[in-house]
Formats: sequence, C-alpha cells, structure tokens
Amino acid sequence: MKLFDFVRTRQWVPITGYLIYVSALTAGYYYNLTFVQLGLIDLGTRRIGMGPEEVSIVMGGLALLTLVAAVASGVLMDRRGWSTELTVKFRLLLLVIAVQLALTVAAPHVATPEQFVLWVVVCSLALGLGIPVTFSFMIDFIPIRDRGYVAAVVAGLSFFVAALYPVEWRIEEFSTVMSVAMVPAVVVLAVLSVKRFAFVDTLARQHERFGTGRFCRPTPVRTTSFTLWGLIVLMFGVFFIDSLGFLRIIETPIYIYTSWQSPDPSTRLFIAVTHVVGALAAGVLYTNFDRKWLFLWVFGLFAFTHLQYVFHLRFGAGGTPPLTLPMFYVLAVSFYTTLNFALWPDLSTPETIGTHTALGVGVAGWLATFASTALALYSEGIELSLLDHLTYVNALALLFAVSLPVLLYVHRMTEIVRGEPIS
Repeated sequence: MKLFDFVRTRQWVPITGYLIYVSALTAGYYYNLTFVQLGLIDLGTRRIGMGPEEVSIVMGGLALLTLVAAVASGVLMDRRGWSTELTVKFRLLLLVIAVQLALTVAAPHVATPEQFVLWVVVCSLALGLGIPVTFSFMIDFIPIRDRGYVAAVVAGLSFFVAALYPVEWRIEEFSTVMSVAMVPAVVVLAVLSVKRFAFVDTLARQHERFGTGRFCRPTPVRTTSFTLWGLIVLMFGVFFIDSLGFLRIIETPIYIYTSWQSPDPSTRLFIAVTHVVGALAAGVLYTNFDRKWLFLWVFGLFAFTHLQYVFHLRFGAGGTPPLTLPMFYVLAVSFYTTLNFALWPDLSTPETIGTHTALGVGVAGWLATFASTALALYSEGIELSLLDHLTYVNALALLFAVSLPVLLYVHRMTEIVRGEPIS
C-alpha cells in the first residue's frame, strides 16, 4: 500500500488525508445506514402513526429528491471547478452537516405527516449535496493503489459500529447518538473553512497526482458511455435487492432477534466482525480483480443468502435460524458497499468526479435503496407473505447472477468480431 510508504518516509500530510477521508465517509455512511434508512421508518410509523403505504410514498419522494439534488450539485461542482477546490468542498460539507445536525435534533419532535414531509424535503436536499462532495474527496486524499483497501476500511467500520450501537432502532436513540457526533465535526469543518492552513493547501494539490481514476487510464470514461451506465444498472440491482429483502427480514421477529437485534452481545459482535472481514476481503478482490467479476460475486452471494432464507421459511418449521443466514447477508453487503465507495471515483477524472459520483451513488445507491424500501413497505402493507416476498427477491438476484456472465460473454464475442482490443 502507498500508505505504508508515507508512514515509512514520515509524510504526515498525506496520512492526514487518509484520516480525514475515513472519518468523513465512515460517519456519513453510518448516518445514512442508521438514522436515515431505519430511523425515518420508525419516525413515520411508530411516532407519527402513518401507515406503511404512506411512509413508502414519502420514502420514494426522498429518493427522487435526493437523486435530483445530487446530480444538480455534481454537475454544478464540475462546471464551476469546485470538484478540485478542497476548501470549497469543506465549506459545502460544513453546510450539509450543519443542516443535518438541525434536522437530527428536530426529528424526535416531528409530530404530524405535514411536518414529516417538510423534514424529508430538507433532508433530501442536504443528502443530495453531500453525495458528490464526500465521494469526491477520494481524488484529494487517496492514491489509486490504496482505494480498494481504504474503501474496505470505511465500509467495515461503518457496519461494525452500526451492528453494535444503538441496540434499539428508534428515532430517539439515533437522534441522540448522531447529534453528539456531529457537533465536533461542525466545529472542525468551520475552522478548516475559514482559516488557511499549509497542510490543507498541500492536500488541495494532491488531486493532480491522484485524480485520474483506475479505469480512466489511458482513456477517460465518458459520462454517456455504456461502461458507466452499465455499471450504474448493475449497482442499482445490487442496492435494490439488498433493501428489498432486508427490510422485510428485520420486520420478522424470529430473524431480527436472533441476529441484528439479538439480546446476546456475542451474536451482534459476530455480525460486526463478519462485516469487517467481508469488507477487507472485498478490498483485496477489488484491488486485484476486474470490476465485472466482483459484481458476479455480489449477486451470487445475495442469491445464495435469500435462497437460505426461503428454505428456512419453507422447511425450518419455526426453528431458530442458523447464524449462517445473517453471516452470508452481511458478507454480501460488505462486498458491494466496498465496491460502491471505490468504483465511482475510479471511473472519474478531476473534471468528471462530481457528475459521475452523483450519478453512481444517486441512481444506484439512493434511488435504488429507497425505491426498494418503498416497495418493501408496500409489500408489507398489502400483507404479502415473507416467503413469497423473499422468493421474488431471490428470483431477481438469480436473474442478475445468471444474466451477468451471459452478457459478459456476448460483449467479449462482439469485441472479437469487431477486432477491438479486449477490455
């Protein structure tokens, strides 16, 4: 790793960049995993008393608004040159976190559906701006060689903490934890935004060496290319399958209280550690293998995982589910999350990082996650059985797992027929 070279030669400024990136992305992803995805459902259904269908519509609106805000912000950052101006990005991130802090403190006091919708609209705008700002930090702080490993650290840490704390997935718990964590972040960013530091000036020039992504050498990936949009579709499928299955699983007591919310701390620790192991394995694979085959791993893991849940529902007869069920689930989640952190910056240059990360994370991440969240809540609302629901999810995962190698084979044959170099 390049990081070891920096440590050996005592180059503390680049090392500081690693710390800033890991801290910012880990905190941001933990916030989205817990407060936004789980906390808002609790706020809408338990605190306000809305039905699952009504909450699903609001969550769908959150996804769409976040996507629009992300793409608009990313395109604006590229056109204004803000994607390569580190101080500007610190100021934008300060704005995002200050708004999110106010929203986080206010969330437990939201009492009506109208207030809930207004809260979600403001939250969407902040999330949308935060996507290109935070994901584009990779061109400022992380060399190409280390991106898979650093992405693995961010994914592993986020899931490790989320698996252990808070135990109760309630909006009050999330609000307290996140508010306490955000205050020091606001202070640090405010100082970095208004005062000039030599080490920040040095970090701000690193994109000249680190900025061009791994898959943009020697030819940059264009925004309208089949490569970019093909990977967005694949990642959309991954996020969609994950949330569609997970949100029904965690509503089922026999599965949630024997895994993610088990009263036994050793079970939750097992899940947390498995997340870390899965992320580190994904980091190694990302660094050494082609991205296409990593997607095959992810779809294969999801298909196998949902198949286990379907078999347990059909033949388990209400017995305690084995830990292999959540174990394979968290492995799949850690795999694709690591891939998601590293992939979009590696498909970008300093001139396209804002747009590409906004499209990648906005469409494949947020839109897919909350579209599937809305569909999962609708499925629950119409009382579709868990067995039927997971059977559909499993079929979708198998469809992607089988289709991907076929499409890769067809693509390769097309390249050979055309006499093009093998990509």
